[in-house]
Amino acid sequence: MGRRRYARSDRGQVALEYIGFIPILLFVALCGIQLGWIAYVHEQADTAARTAARVEAQHRGRGEAAGHAAIREGLAATVSVPGGGDAITATVTIPIRSIIPGLSVEPARATAVMPNTDLDGARP
Repeated sequence: MGRRRYARSDRGQVALEYIGFIPILLFVALCGIQLGWIAYVHEQADTAARTAARVEAQHRGRGEAAGHAAIREGLAATVSVPGGGDAITATVTIPIRSIIPGLSVEPARATAVMPNTDLDGARP
């Protein structure tokens, strides 16, 4: 009879431990998703900066539009391509939204430099 009482007192222990562990698992999953999103947005910023600099170096005045076109729709990017000189520098900044409450993430910034192949502006 003593064994039966011991067996009954353990009932539900695993369920309680599992319920207590679920928030930790969810937090770890959210952290993984957030890190993946941060890496993705940084890659998008890098791609946009390279594209904007390359297009601006070949066709003056078209770099900013090309930078915006190179990234995923829905990302609010700021593309800056000051013209002129021997080299074209494009800078792209994309804010990163956080899915983890209370976490503040710095925006993704990327800069690319390309040699200016349209020095005289002869190309349309």
